[in-house]
Amino acid sequence: MDANTIIPILLGAAWLLPLASFVTIVLAGPRMGKAGSAAAGVATSAILIGFVLSATSLMIWLVANPLPEPHHPGGHHEAEHHADEHHEADQHDAEHDTPAGEHASGKGSTPFHAVAFLADDSADPSDDAHADADGAEARHQNDAGDHAAAEAYTAPTPIVGTWYSLGEFGSLRIDIGYYIDTLTVVMFTMVTLIASCIHFYAIGYMHDELHDYTDPLAPTADGQPLHRPGRFHRFFQYLSLFCFSMLGLVYAGNIAMVFVFWELVGICSYFLIGFYFERHSASTAANKAFIVNRVGDFGFIIGLMALWASLGTFAFGDQVVDGQTQPGIFSLVRPADHSHKLIVPAGMVTAAAADEIHEAVLSAPPTEAAASAQPSAAAIDQWRSEGYGYWLLVIAGLGVFCGCVGKSAQFPLHVWLPDAMEGPTPVSALVHSATMVAAGVYLVGRFYPVFTPEVLLVITYVGAVTLFIAATIAITATDIKRVLAYSTVSQLGYMMLALGVGGWVAGMFHLVTHAFFKSLLFMCSGSVIHACHTNEMTEMGGLRKKMPWTAYTMLVGCLAIIGAAIPFVVGFSGYYSKDSIVAQSLLFWQANPSHPWPFYAAAGGAAITAFYMVRLWFMTFAGEPRNHHVYEHAHESPKVMYMPLVVLAVFATIVAWPVPLTNLSLNNMLEQARPTGMLPGDGEVWSGVLMDNLVIPNELLSHELDIHVPATLIASGTAMLGLLLAVAFYGVGALDPNEVRQRFKLIYWWLWNKWMFDELYDAVFVRPVHFVSRTIANIDRTLIDGLINNLALGVRRIADIDGLIDKYVVDGLVNRTASCIYSAGLALRRVQNGRLQTYVVWIVAGTAAIFVLSEYLGWLSWGLGITTAFK
Repeated sequence: MDANTIIPILLGAAWLLPLASFVTIVLAGPRMGKAGSAAAGVATSAILIGFVLSATSLMIWLVANPLPEPHHPGGHHEAEHHADEHHEADQHDAEHDTPAGEHASGKGSTPFHAVAFLADDSADPSDDAHADADGAEARHQNDAGDHAAAEAYTAPTPIVGTWYSLGEFGSLRIDIGYYIDTLTVVMFTMVTLIASCIHFYAIGYMHDELHDYTDPLAPTADGQPLHRPGRFHRFFQYLSLFCFSMLGLVYAGNIAMVFVFWELVGICSYFLIGFYFERHSASTAANKAFIVNRVGDFGFIIGLMALWASLGTFAFGDQVVDGQTQPGIFSLVRPADHSHKLIVPAGMVTAAAADEIHEAVLSAPPTEAAASAQPSAAAIDQWRSEGYGYWLLVIAGLGVFCGCVGKSAQFPLHVWLPDAMEGPTPVSALVHSATMVAAGVYLVGRFYPVFTPEVLLVITYVGAVTLFIAATIAITATDIKRVLAYSTVSQLGYMMLALGVGGWVAGMFHLVTHAFFKSLLFMCSGSVIHACHTNEMTEMGGLRKKMPWTAYTMLVGCLAIIGAAIPFVVGFSGYYSKDSIVAQSLLFWQANPSHPWPFYAAAGGAAITAFYMVRLWFMTFAGEPRNHHVYEHAHESPKVMYMPLVVLAVFATIVAWPVPLTNLSLNNMLEQARPTGMLPGDGEVWSGVLMDNLVIPNELLSHELDIHVPATLIASGTAMLGLLLAVAFYGVGALDPNEVRQRFKLIYWWLWNKWMFDELYDAVFVRPVHFVSRTIANIDRTLIDGLINNLALGVRRIADIDGLIDKYVVDGLVNRTASCIYSAGLALRRVQNGRLQTYVVWIVAGTAAIFVLSEYLGWLSWGLGITTAFK
């Protein structure tokens, strides 16, 4: 079998194995060994085999689809020498035919080589933002090799297929299918690898659930700690379903299937966050996560309806149905016959021009009415050039992004993620790294070809605000898991910012590197909590002597997330991905001088990240113990818990490194996965329509030395500044944090209370909802229930009257008649005395009486007859 046949089977098996584990544990969990202990082996084996299948698929994919040559700073490619003549000709055009900074259908000297919106190919929205002619020529010289390499390299075609068709609704087909490209196999490998490590870790962390569990945080009514049976098997049951849901989301071939697994991920997070549901805080956190995500999903549904109503398909890629090729969403918005430029699909144009089509039908002769209802291609192009349907494309993009805002905890729906710490630490590690929150960023990356520049600008600012707010909150938190939770929110903001400013590879790059070091950090925090039985860093200190494996693997995670490195030489994984984001945000600022804030947020966030992560490590592991009771009882975690930390520490260090003597690297794999239409050389300028001065720059230009060098220096410098500041406060004690806290008391109070978002939402949403609910309940009790109760009382009164009539009239008459008959019967009973002689006498007397009576009646009738005759 070829790669296109075997890869869907391998990934399909990797996807379904956790489902098989879930079903097995549901049916036989309590009977799987003592207290369900074998459930862990079933779940871990399923995800581990899934990792092997995913890694095998990745290798097969890379063999079948060689990676592109890496792009080095300065724009030098191995294929560059093939473009000399083309370069010279273009340079001549730039010098003599094209004014400085002007875009001329791709032949201008602009450095921004991306995809133009088809409605206004000739427009140049960024003239004011461009450099002079000499700078443009220099940029163009560097870009010639990029164009040659792009022409020499052909991106692999995604593998699209259908396992089962659920149904057809007019032109809409709902299928269970797959869409597999480099991003799919990379995500599969990353998710299954991290989930495998977390499963092994959870075997040790959750061992208390193997016997009756005493929970001091869930007191009973009499104030005593709650005692309940262990739920070891149930934890791994939920974990398997969670992994199945995330893998299904990545495997999905259409956005409707994505939405199904999107919701399944949400319900799994509800189960796992509320695993200790007897605790009020845990049940509240689970409800909060579920409700806040439903708010985002409401926007997601609006986006789905916009796509369905206008495009008639949910499929990502093209499908062959009954021998005919039906274009998917990506082909409709970026058709090949338009050089994969972003256009408003014909379905959206005609939906927006419904009034014009209706008027044309009414004004046309009856014989031409049917033809008028089907506008010509020229009419559609004309309407498209006038902006028809563009708002619908924007609404569809914003709707899908709303779902991502909820799932990836972006401002203003970020409030649920820190509370998700109420679940067991393995859950936190999985939620915050490879599954739930990664789903939102993944969907933005997958759906990226559909987003207009205006939607990307919204994504940019949402990400920038999120990363800054969350980072500032983290510097005051003392709960070790909450520091990491707000760190996750901040890093997700980085990813969204990168995607918004045009850094598709940078954003997805950071998604993968972050998954490794954030899962490592959470598992290390769980190891600390497991040893100290407290989350408060103020109760810790000096633990590296008691927990060396945990301490130094967590140090690796801290260095990875702050992007520690020897600049331009080597560094931890976060150095490569975060520098890419800072560089792209700097390039975006140069292309859009009125939007400097994304760059400020990215650069400033690097300093704040370094500060709170180094603060966390020093407060936990360095210095002297703050609570000697905690310190004396602390101990290193068992091997089954710290060995996964070692594995993740290795990947947190090297996952971004290129393989020596090859072009194999994570960056190159993601470069291969870049959506069609956004590769260098595909177009000229990707600019806005509603905001015609908005330009999304080509990501490869961020690798140029004039962008790459200052961005690296800025990112490394700000990170070093934050690190040194944290060392001064918490390492050597040169600065007193208490003194700073007192001097900036108001700011500290503001950050300690998390920018008052919870209080604001409580005042604006929760309390009004409670007030309205109480009002409706009172109306229900006093008016509706009162009316119904009074009606019921009236019916009862009427029924009582009917009962009296029945009792005293109907039943009285019947009872009196029966009484008389009964009395007569009693009187007649005396006649039966058992004496034959008496019976004979009575017979004779009766006979005589009958005879006399009959004679009397005869004479009486004769007399009446004569009387009548005389009359």
